[in-house]
Amino acid sequence: MSTPRRTGPPPAAADPDRTDPAVWRMAFTIIVGALAVVFDTTIVSVALNDLAKELGAPLATIQWVSTGYLLAVFVTIPLAGWAQSRLGGKHLWITSLGMFLLGSILCALAWDTTSLIAFRVVQGIGGGIMMPLMPTLVMQAAKGRNIGKVMATVTLPTALGPILGPVLGGIILNLADWRWLFLVNIPFCVVGGWLARRNLPDDRPAPGGPRARLDVIGLLLLSPGVAAIIYGLSRVEGSAGFAGAEVLVPLTGGLALVGAFTARALPRTEGVLVNLRLFRHRALASASALGFLAGITLYGAMMLLPLYWQQVHGEDALGAGLLLIPQGVGAFLSRTRAGRYTDRIGPRWVAFAGFAVVAAATVPFALVTAGTGKVLLMAALLVRGIGMGAAMISLTSAAYVGLGHKEIPDASIITRVAQQIGGSAGIAVLAVILQHTADGARTPGALADGFGDAFWWSVAFSTVAIPLCLLLPGRPKPPAPAGKAGADAAQV
Repeated sequence: MSTPRRTGPPPAAADPDRTDPAVWRMAFTIIVGALAVVFDTTIVSVALNDLAKELGAPLATIQWVSTGYLLAVFVTIPLAGWAQSRLGGKHLWITSLGMFLLGSILCALAWDTTSLIAFRVVQGIGGGIMMPLMPTLVMQAAKGRNIGKVMATVTLPTALGPILGPVLGGIILNLADWRWLFLVNIPFCVVGGWLARRNLPDDRPAPGGPRARLDVIGLLLLSPGVAAIIYGLSRVEGSAGFAGAEVLVPLTGGLALVGAFTARALPRTEGVLVNLRLFRHRALASASALGFLAGITLYGAMMLLPLYWQQVHGEDALGAGLLLIPQGVGAFLSRTRAGRYTDRIGPRWVAFAGFAVVAAATVPFALVTAGTGKVLLMAALLVRGIGMGAAMISLTSAAYVGLGHKEIPDASIITRVAQQIGGSAGIAVLAVILQHTADGARTPGALADGFGDAFWWSVAFSTVAIPLCLLLPGRPKPPAPAGKAGADAAQV
């Protein structure tokens, strides 16, 4: 009896490098909504002087338009994991995006400084949930496959926001009323919400099932503690450095509250707001530490760069923003390749190379004089952006290596807080250094020398991170080919 011959092509083997199209749909959906949140922070930061003039308020008061938003973000970030377990990721995302949309509309309708600050807090409540939820949803959908490639896509707004936001803010202020700083968020929120209803899976917990209880004590310790640290760091530039009471009191109080939360949370495995026992994973611990340094490098330098263009070269806010575009282009160009190499050789050497490039590309700014050409510095910014994009992709990917589905939300919260505190610390430290080095400088040459000293510190922070990258995971283990184990056993 003859065996029937198969007709047609043999079944294709599953491609281990192929990512489920549903993951890409989810990533695109998340990106559209997140663009409003990410760009909003930096757009508003360049508009504070204009807002002070339009609303007739002193700059110290109008600063709360940014500070109030950031504090609201950090109060709500730790709630993201618990809220997701109660509502499900889809409904939490849509609700948070709706809260941000409501805050944006109210900000555009604000009639004075007080109302604008209050409505910015409404925005911050929505944004604080969305920022850690963004990588959580996509990482859970990816199920540990092609983490670098996926993270290169989903974190694109986070990387480009600090760079392109000031440009967009400057354009809006030159062409339209300040209220458009907030109205520009509406299309992103509306389209993002519509896409979320279509593309995000309904993952609400089953009715009648066990429901996670809120760790109220942990919330009362961690959220105000982190917010107090951020507030204290934000007051450094406007006071007597770190020695001022308005810095020391909230900073010390915040550290005490976070320390109390840590002491309470470490022995616990369940029922805690954020599972700090995840730090036993070396990948998450090292990625968080490096994320702190990356925050210093990215946000600290982003405070120095526009000031350098404005004070030494005489550029306005829009001109300074446009001169920063090469760094955004570099970050954009490096992300896809960085994600691919992270999946192929592991995050360790990608991060090592990224931080080394960032340190080297910052050196030209440390050597600036009043006559240093813009073309040279813009080329350095392009290279710096390439390094920064590679470093951030590898770090965000490394944080999730070896984690289970239920551990991902806590990892997202930990890495987000570490990076943002690092950013606030970097801005505070470099602002104090710049005040000291440029104190009394009246000529462009003297100002350039002061900025050069501050940039040397930025180089130092990047250099410290380079050897720490060796603690990150190395080359991932390839999956065993199907049937290999059985073939080996047959040969024994």
